Parts: sequence; structure tokens; C-alpha cells
Amino acid sequence: MTFELLDRSDNRLTASHDLAVAADLLASATVAGADAGAHRRRIAEFVAANHDAAHRDNTEGHLTGSALVVDATGTRTLLMLHRKLGRWFQPGGHADGDTNLAAVALREADEETGLAGLRVAVPALDADVHRVEPPREPPHLHLDLRFLVVAPPGAREEANEEALALRWVDESTIDHLDPPVDPSTRRLVTRGLAVARTLLAPTR
Repeated sequence: MTFELLDRSDNRLTASHDLAVAADLLASATVAGADAGAHRRRIAEFVAANHDAAHRDNTEGHLTGSALVVDATGTRTLLMLHRKLGRWFQPGGHADGDTNLAAVALREADEETGLAGLRVAVPALDADVHRVEPPREPPHLHLDLRFLVVAPPGAREEANEEALALRWVDESTIDHLDPPVDPSTRRLVTRGLAVARTLLAPTR
């Protein structure tokens, strides 16, 4: 599968309110492994059954878009220690009505890392459904479509209020994080760094 890097001016990142856009992104995602495939099917079923799947008003669950941010060499990824949840995750967040989840992932990466000049790779490379229990909110599902996002050389990160810390890690250091990353995040990092090495190899 060929991945293509898009910058924020690309018209394929135009916001949408049409759930068919999210359905198309799900269908084209290049997920790897049985777990990710099952998650993608579950998200597709949820989108088909819920007209408000992209909105937080759906208290059962809602769509999110997240970004595995890698450096220009494709060897490191930037994880954030989430303030509300107290765990290390990739940047990401709620669709809030925007069904173009590639655009959502890029927006969230911009906001949560402060990195300038980010580009998002399409198609998506992973999917995940997980239960969250934020403070002062009822437990619900995040139905997450995940994209590779590439930072330019020399870009400097700056955390926003949602992160307690940002940290660049690679395959040799990610398992030293405290608290440890969950299996879903670990799966994403392994898959994303492998894709990034292939995608970015010609430019190194």
C-alpha cells in the first residue's frame, strides 16, 4: 500500500459533516493484524448505526482522530502524558462533527504538540475502540481512526494544557516510559514506525 503525505492546504483535508467521508476513510485504512481489523469493523458498524457518531452528544461513544507523530527520519515518535487520563498516548481528539478524520488527526497534532509544518499520511494505518473514563464524564467509547503525521526537520514541540509532558521515544526507549504505554498504543507505535521508515527512506 502506498501512503501519501498531505499538508494542511490540500483540499482532501477539507472539513466535512458527511458520515460517508468517515466511512470511506475507514474502508481505505491499511490496518494490520486481526485486532485492528476487528476494531475497524466495529467502528464501521457504529458509524452505519449512529447518525451522530461524530458528535460528543452520543454518550455511548463517538469518533476520534489521532496522530502518530514521527520525526523527519521516521525513527522516533512524540507521545504525550495526558493530563486527564494520566497515561502516555499519541496526540488525538474528538471529531466534534468533522467526519474528515485525517483532518481531525492533523488538527489535534498541531494543537497538542505545537509542531509547525506537520503533514498527515493517508490512508489511515490503524483503528481502535477503547473505553475511557474521564473525570466528571460518564464512561464512553472512543472510536479512533489513526494516521501517521510527519514533522519537518528541526521542528520544536511545545505542549498545550492537555499534556503534562511530551517525549520523543523510539523502539528502544518506549518501554521505559512510566506509566507504561498500553498494548493499543504499543501496537500503533510499532506499526507506525515501520510505515514511516519505508515512507521516508527516499528523503533521508
